[in-house]
Amino acid sequence: MTMLTICSDPLPRTDLTYAAFRASFHETLERLVLARQFDQDPWQNFGFLTRVPFLQSVPPQVQLDLLAETWHRHVCSETHVASLIDEAVIFAACETAARMARVNLEEFSDVLERGPQRLVRDVQGGLAEAMKQLHMAVDCEGDFLVISQFEDLPPDEARRMKSELCLEEERLDELFDVLGRWRVAPGFGRRLEGLLSEREIRHALQVVSD
Repeated sequence: MTMLTICSDPLPRTDLTYAAFRASFHETLERLVLARQFDQDPWQNFGFLTRVPFLQSVPPQVQLDLLAETWHRHVCSETHVASLIDEAVIFAACETAARMARVNLEEFSDVLERGPQRLVRDVQGGLAEAMKQLHMAVDCEGDFLVISQFEDLPPDEARRMKSELCLEEERLDELFDVLGRWRVAPGFGRRLEGLLSEREIRHALQVVSD
C-alpha cells in the first residue's frame, strides 16, 4: 500500500485520519461561509491552520486547499514524502478535530455521519485523545512550529539558529510560499474525493470560488 510518509513513518490510513481531516475541513468551511455572510474582515485570522503560529495569516480558502492537497497525497496511488506543509496540516487537523470532539461532540458526530466513509469506532470512545495521539505517533520534528521564532531576529542570527537546529532552507521555503497564496489551485474538487460527498464537494467549490 502506498501512502504519505513523514520521515520514515507512514501516516496511517485509518478512520482517525479521515475523521481529523473531515472535521477540520468542515469547521473551516463553515467559518468561511459565516464570515462572508456577515461581511467579516477578510484579513481576520481563522481556520484550522491558525494552530500553527507561522501560518495564522493563511486565508481560509487556501487552508482548505492545503488540506485537500495533503489528503490527496495521503490516499493517492503513489508514495509521497511529506513536506513541512503536509506536516503542519496533519498536526493542525488532528488538534482541531480533537478539540471539536471534546467541546461539540454532537456536531462532530453529525459531520462524520454525513461523510462518504464510516467510522469503525464509537465517536464517544476516546476519539479526541486518539486523534491527538495520531500526529504525535509519527516521526515529526515539528519544524513548522519553531519557524515563527525567527521572524523578529536579524537575518544572520536567524540563519545561525536554523543551522544549529538543522533546519533545511529548502523545506522552510515551502512555508513562506503559502503565505502569498490567495486562491485555490485547479483540481480542488478532485483532491477532495473520499473526504467529502459529491454534494459537499460542489458546495465547497462554490464557497471557495466566491
